[in-house]
This record gives sequence, C-alpha cells and structure tokens, in this order.
Amino acid sequence: MTIREAQAAVDAWISRFEEGYWPPLANLARLVEEVGELARELNHRYGSKPKKPDEHEADLALELADILFVLIALANEQHIDLEAAFEQVLAKYRARDAQRWTER
Repeated sequence: MTIREAQAAVDAWISRFEEGYWPPLANLARLVEEVGELARELNHRYGSKPKKPDEHEADLALELADILFVLIALANEQHIDLEAAFEQVLAKYRARDAQRWTER
C-alpha cells in the first residue's frame, strides 16, 4: 500500500460517518495519546519501568499503526499529500546527512 492509498483508505473509513474528521487539535491530542501508548510499552520493555503482573504486552506494530492512522487523518483533514511531503523529507535527509554516518 502506498502512502496515497493509505490516505485514501483512512478517508474512506472516516467518510462513512456523519461526524467526519475531528478538528486538528483533537487529532493532535489523539496523536499524543497514541505516542504515549507506544512510549509506555517501550519503557516497559527497555526502560526501568516493569509491567504490573496483570498487564499484557502490547503489540508494537499495532501501536505504530495507530500512530500512523492518526497522522494520516490529520494530514487528510489538512489536505496534505503525505507521499509528496515524505519524498521531500527523504531528499532533505539524503542531502543533509549524506556524510554524517559511515555507509555500509
């Protein structure tokens, strides 16, 4: 699935409902909540905060996908072509960081 296809899939899902897209600040709050869930899981796995005995291990892939969904929703609501923007960001990194690390 391309980024454009993902944006279309999120739009198709959200467009099914009368409420439609949430306002930008509500989506930002959702994004922060989702990033917090990822941070909590990573802290349990690799940090100094062990899980409680009754807590289950979260699926990192699904936590990342939740973040991606909200990012796409925010981009869609703002009429941003994430695929084009991501290509620009990759070009920026290629130019800026080309000599920063040792290539394989």
